[in-house]
Amino acid sequence: MPLCILAAGKTTVLAAATFTLSWTHSVEKTRWEETWRIAPAGLEIVEARVKGSGAGMEPPQDAVLMDGWWVYRPKAPPRPSLVLAASGATGAGWSVCGDNSCVTIGEDAGEPVVLRACGE
Repeated sequence: MPLCILAAGKTTVLAAATFTLSWTHSVEKTRWEETWRIAPAGLEIVEARVKGSGAGMEPPQDAVLMDGWWVYRPKAPPRPSLVLAASGATGAGWSVCGDNSCVTIGEDAGEPVVLRACGE
């Protein structure tokens, strides 16, 4: 099932069963990545990676340092959608990548961006 990205009044479809959501922390300027899977129960987080630690972004105790990234598997139930605030204050927005295609979202202040399985 593809991913639908609802932003700025339009829908973008990313034809991928898994996707990576990534961004740079607005205060610490540290890269963060999450891998998500589209499942029948909703969006499931598979893995998270953070390139350091700091203000509100300490990796959990079970995180493993691999090639400079703290890698761990968050324990969170599936959710119907992800809602991302688009404040325009972070400088770069988010990158959503899957199946060799990427989309940049939330760079400018505006309505929240919603990620969900298409057809939901």
